[in-house]
Amino acid sequence: MSVVSQLILKADDELRYPSSGELNSIKDFFATGEQRMRIAATLSEGEKKIVEVASKELWQKRPDFIAPGGNANGARQRALCLRDYGWYLRLITYGLLAGNQEPIETIGVIGAREMYNSLGVPVPGMAESIRCLKKAALDVLSDEDAAAATPYFDYLIQALS
Repeated sequence: MSVVSQLILKADDELRYPSSGELNSIKDFFATGEQRMRIAATLSEGEKKIVEVASKELWQKRPDFIAPGGNANGARQRALCLRDYGWYLRLITYGLLAGNQEPIETIGVIGAREMYNSLGVPVPGMAESIRCLKKAALDVLSDEDAAAATPYFDYLIQALS
């Protein structure tokens, strides 16, 4: 849900008009819309390269993941990891477009820990993989856009830590 939707629903629940501070939040949301769209487009267009760079870094940092007995050992398991990488990058773009972390929480984090635990995937390893994804993604963005995208990656990393 976007910042605008959240503020409207909150005010309606409280049977009041949006406050001046809330209206300023909406103004800020619209003012950063072009940047958020640009970041989302850059990340989606560069997904394949970002995932490739991030996975290479992860395999270098954590060779145990691709070693025999590791969670990414073998072509099938590795392909599933790369699929998840792309999914998490897409999840970040949802948060950016909405202007808040709610989509990351509701779509991606709720249940993720339980799912990975049930599959025997170490959750701290997932946080490490998102750190690699963050680095690869921020490298394709300008400094200003990287600064705007960083909180969304950090939120996901914290949620998986």
